[in-house]
Amino acid sequence: MPCAGSKKPIVVAAENFWGSIATQIAGDKACVASIIVNPDTDPHAYEATPNDARLIATAKYFIENGAGYDPWAPKLLNANPVSGRVVLNVGDLNGVQEGGNPHMWYSPTYVDKVIDKITSDLQSIDSADASFFDDQKTQYKTVALKDYLDTIKAIKTKYARTPVGASESIFIYLADALGLNLTTPKEYMKAISEGTDPSPADKAEVQRQIDQKTIKVFVFNSQNTTKDVVALVNDAKAKDIPVPSVTETLTPAYLTFQDWQTKQLKDLQTALGG
Repeated sequence: MPCAGSKKPIVVAAENFWGSIATQIAGDKACVASIIVNPDTDPHAYEATPNDARLIATAKYFIENGAGYDPWAPKLLNANPVSGRVVLNVGDLNGVQEGGNPHMWYSPTYVDKVIDKITSDLQSIDSADASFFDDQKTQYKTVALKDYLDTIKAIKTKYARTPVGASESIFIYLADALGLNLTTPKEYMKAISEGTDPSPADKAEVQRQIDQKTIKVFVFNSQNTTKDVVALVNDAKAKDIPVPSVTETLTPAYLTFQDWQTKQLKDLQTALGG
């Protein structure tokens, strides 16, 4: 089991995108483990294991996405109470409730708030190393995230207001940060993300945008490929519309948050025209 027997504070993240950030801020002052690390795992439908319960029972600090994304996480917390354990619910931090868009790791603004909150939480848990965590945060924001932030700025500078499409709501926050004009109906993207059937009108509109090439690219979540989405991807490719992909979790799982996000951003940048 990750962090078993560790004498350092144990930090557990429900998903590895938040776990990666926590790892880089905590440095060698904590042992950080993530529950969802397999790119083939659907965080929405994940079923916790006894090992997950044991891991959470050792955690001094627990990070959950919230906003209805990982409903198994609070159940595990409640079943494994720990005195003094600190819990970060990212949805609560950012004011995103269940029914809202839970994919907050695709918002640079929300990510920045999470970095600050993880830092202050670690400082409250280990006050003796408060200045260390401040230094880690500064290094992370100014050095580790530089290419990520620079690529966002470059895309926004060159491609702001470019019409684009997406298979689901995972791309909404990032499209907004990039200044892109995401023209896919929001209810369509939400339905695909939640595994429900979009309305016939929304389906027809998405198909029209591809058929008439009114979008520059069509972004799809390669970890959520329904039959209808695969058909749209194939139609887009047939129309020579580039189809860059995004994923819900670190892919490959060994990448850092920033390397994963930057790779996706650069693929999108290339698809938009370089």
